[in-house]
Amino acid sequence: MKNTLLIVIAILAMQMSFSQQESAFGNGEWFKFKMSYSGFLKAGNATLTVKDSKLNNKDVYHVVGKGWTTGMIKWFFKVKDRYESYFDKKTIMPYKFIRNIDEGGHTKDLEIDFDQVNHKAYVNNKKYNKKTVIDTRPNIQDMVSTFYYLRNNLDTNGLKPGSEVRVDMFFDEENYGFKLQYLGEETIDTDFGKIESLKFRPYVMAGRVFKEEESLTLWVSKDKNKLPLRIKADLAVGSLRADLEAFKGLKHPFKIVVR
Repeated sequence: MKNTLLIVIAILAMQMSFSQQESAFGNGEWFKFKMSYSGFLKAGNATLTVKDSKLNNKDVYHVVGKGWTTGMIKWFFKVKDRYESYFDKKTIMPYKFIRNIDEGGHTKDLEIDFDQVNHKAYVNNKKYNKKTVIDTRPNIQDMVSTFYYLRNNLDTNGLKPGSEVRVDMFFDEENYGFKLQYLGEETIDTDFGKIESLKFRPYVMAGRVFKEEESLTLWVSKDKNKLPLRIKADLAVGSLRADLEAFKGLKHPFKIVVR
């Protein structure tokens, strides 16, 4: 499953017009996702947790994302991933990002400190005991903070089906540019009932993980929470689906059309 969930969440951050609005999330928010492989085989779970914290005397949100395989999948491809992001509570700009993963023996252990004033990323690759400094683009986001930045600032009223937007993101040790296409609105069946959603197509790099550039589809709730409801991915081998299974600590009511 190759941390697909968090990659998809990360590439939703966009450089476009934003409107001031009430915060979409807060301290204590928690999501849990169930993941299935090729439509029937349980593959694993993932969680996202938001907590108030302090970093260098700054008020920040500390978000922890975890992903792990379960059931039969873990016997031949074991995954244990952990992502952490510390970002400013007002601007949602990240100050620190941690990626510690083990995916079938493929491991990474990265700690990145962002200088948002001078546009630098200080990368500590703990696996190889290597430190580097890399220039970043202004207002750069990390893989986790971008999702929360989007939820707080994106003006969805200005989106039209077929519209394409771009994102700047720092991934591992590089600046990445992604394209995202808005596909329109759709009411989908979930574990909670029918939910009105916004549908997106993120363009990704085809190859080792994804079958082609248009392999991903993502649905987020059409409300003030902007919950990630579902992700579908065509992988190089098989397919992956992630569905929101449980949540708590939402800041706004969660609207269900029909149970």
